[in-house]
Amino acid sequence: MLIDIFAGHAFFGEYVFVLLCMGAAWMTGRSIATDWKPFWNLVAAILLLGCGARFLHFALYQAQFLSASRYVFDTALLGIVGLLGYQFTRTNQMTRQYYWLYEKVSPISWKAKS
Repeated sequence: MLIDIFAGHAFFGEYVFVLLCMGAAWMTGRSIATDWKPFWNLVAAILLLGCGARFLHFALYQAQFLSASRYVFDTALLGIVGLLGYQFTRTNQMTRQYYWLYEKVSPISWKAKS
C-alpha cells in the first residue's frame, strides 16, 4: 500500500536514491576508515558508487544512463556523505584508540591534547 502511494509520485526515484545510495556511501566511508585505508581509496569507491547510482536511476526509473551532469551531481552528493562517514569514523578511532593524545572537537574532528 505504501509503495503504491509513493510510486505515483514523481520523485520516488530520489527517495530510493537517498535511502540506498546515501546509506551505501556512508557505509563505504565508514568501512574505509575502519580498515585504516588512505583517503584516496574513498575517492575511488565513491566514483564507482556514482556509476551504480546512475545505473539504478536508469534501470528502475528510465532515466538517461550516460548523463555527465547527473553523474557529477550524484557523485558529489555521495562524496559528501562518504566523507562524513569517513571523518566520523576516523574521529572516533583516533579519540578512542589514542585517548591520551587526542580529544574530540566535534563529531568529525579532533585535536591534540594540551
